[in-house]
Amino acid sequence: MIAVVHHPDYVAVAPSPSAYRWNKNGLIRDLLLAEGDAISWHLPEAMPRAWIEAAHDPDYVTEVLSAKVPREKERRIGFVVNETVARRAPYVVGGTWLAATLALERGYAANSAGGSHHALAATGAGYCVFNDLAVAAMRLIEEGSVARVMVVDCDVHQGDGTAALTAGHPEITTYSIHAEKNFPVRKARSTLDVALPDGTDDGAYLEALETTLAPMLDRERPDIVLYQAGVDPFGGDRLGRLALSEEGLIARERLVARLMIARGIPLASTVGGGYGDDALAIARRHVTAILTLSEAYERESSGCTGRA
Repeated sequence: MIAVVHHPDYVAVAPSPSAYRWNKNGLIRDLLLAEGDAISWHLPEAMPRAWIEAAHDPDYVTEVLSAKVPREKERRIGFVVNETVARRAPYVVGGTWLAATLALERGYAANSAGGSHHALAATGAGYCVFNDLAVAAMRLIEEGSVARVMVVDCDVHQGDGTAALTAGHPEITTYSIHAEKNFPVRKARSTLDVALPDGTDDGAYLEALETTLAPMLDRERPDIVLYQAGVDPFGGDRLGRLALSEEGLIARERLVARLMIARGIPLASTVGGGYGDDALAIARRHVTAILTLSEAYERESSGCTGRA
């Protein structure tokens, strides 16, 4: 069974005004529900404030939780942080941490939200409120669940917030493969950044991913990988500048799974980016990513010798 973390508060009514497709998480849930007994559902708790403050400035945490975020910060985030968003944010962070703990037990688990990699210490940005990847990584280390965490970010946008927030934590390493000329304009410095030119297609992308990520995994030897599985490298994505096909995205997930399985590394995935007018098509890409990753780990656990 596929361990999927989901909370009803992930599905929120869109604040006004907002260009973000807020119904995406509900569509992801519905598509996964259609898989029936193949899915094992897990309900996260809200991440305790103290753990959120391990990555974020306490004043900013107060602003979010009280739904009193200054307008200039809301502009950076891209939507109004109302009471619904304030209630949702800690559950998304708790969901990524829960997915990680489940992955340590099962090999693979997915959060049906998360991947908020642009959120910085004192502000959100780019549709991201709290950085669930950074908070979950820090908690895993501090609680002694693991000794080393790697964040692998395959969103089309650089994981600048995650890189900045974890820079002072030698136990946490960050990998980002992204479109060089895309948001954010000012990039942070990940442990390893792989910046790709506009229009990079399936073959060039997969070659760059394997030839850079595999050696890093061997060098860093993480105990778990938190995976930002954004589907916005898709060629038709509204905010992407790369040119992956749907088949290329599936090949990416098979490659990521193969690299992890070969090294015995548990993997916890988050949704990440995916933008456009057809929210159902975007949700299908996210669900395909979850199903592809889980299929690879299930084959491994069943003793199948074939590789994805």
